[in-house]
Amino acid sequence: MSVWQVMAAHVSLVPSWSAASSSRLSPYHAAACLKTKDVQSTLRRNYYCKRASPRHSSPDEPRPASTSSSSGKTENEKPLKRSIENAKERTKAVREKVRSSLTNLTPRENIYNLPNFLTVSRLIAAPVTAYFLVHDHYKWALGLFAYAGFTDLVDGWLARKWKLQTVAGSVIDPMADKALMIILTVTLAIKGALPAYLATLILGRDASLAIAAIYYRYASLPAPKTMGRYWDFSLPSAEVHPTTVSKYNTFLQLVLIGSALALPVVTAGGEYAGLLHGLGLTDAALNSSMHYYQWLVAATTAWSGLSYAYLKDAVTIIGTDEALKAKQGARGRAIIGVTFGSMVAVATWLAFTVDEERKQEQKEQSEIQRPQ
Repeated sequence: MSVWQVMAAHVSLVPSWSAASSSRLSPYHAAACLKTKDVQSTLRRNYYCKRASPRHSSPDEPRPASTSSSSGKTENEKPLKRSIENAKERTKAVREKVRSSLTNLTPRENIYNLPNFLTVSRLIAAPVTAYFLVHDHYKWALGLFAYAGFTDLVDGWLARKWKLQTVAGSVIDPMADKALMIILTVTLAIKGALPAYLATLILGRDASLAIAAIYYRYASLPAPKTMGRYWDFSLPSAEVHPTTVSKYNTFLQLVLIGSALALPVVTAGGEYAGLLHGLGLTDAALNSSMHYYQWLVAATTAWSGLSYAYLKDAVTIIGTDEALKAKQGARGRAIIGVTFGSMVAVATWLAFTVDEERKQEQKEQSEIQRPQ
């Protein structure tokens, strides 16, 4: 067959190919088209088998991996996936960079130094002293209390001399003092060594300052405000400056607690009682002096608590927004004024009711026990 005949046969088959392309070829016809030998059937075989191979292949024959359309779709999806992955990587890198920069911007300080260790030891000594006091080991309680007072003086001196002053130390130091004062005040009040009104004033002042400190810490803590960062004292947010009257009041309270611990020791007999009696100090004189001294401590405690409510420089909030700092300071002072003012009212009521009744009962018992 000549070339021209082949071309004519090819042209004559075009309509039939178009019709066949829209229909489905059965497996029998697909197998039969492979057995043709003439040129015209060969052309038909090549066309039909190529059209039928994607859909009408035998179940035993493996299907092709992908068609031209699916391969084009896959090729179009690859750049999109690659761009999405690149965007995720860039976002992650930017996030890590911002996080590291925020961490570097937040100031930290070294809190592991000798003054802070002494302060923490004083904090631990408070419950141990109360344990000795409850079990009437007054000498041990008095000795541990003396250690706490000594460390209170030494840690501040060391911090100033060696330039180890930290914001964490300015927070932990009054915390240790207040823990010692609160625990021993409660213990002595339960044992009857301190009147109820004085214990209410001391505890009310410390409670109002503690509530204000919680607010100051949360309000001034740099973002993010998390529980871990809240208790991380290496992240300074606010600094407390004890007022002048507060310093004197702290000293007077320590002397009061020490006197209450020492009074059972010196009045229990022995060499200490003989020494005091030799100086002309009787038990009645010691008790009377203790009574007036308690009123002095009550007055300074009330003055000290109210000073934190009206002095603006008692607490310094760390930050750059002056308007926000002023608003936070006003709220903190208002918290102190409301809470401590209510405690003063309760203490006044106790002083003129409960304590007076208790004194009258003690006076009647002493008259009954007096020998005729």
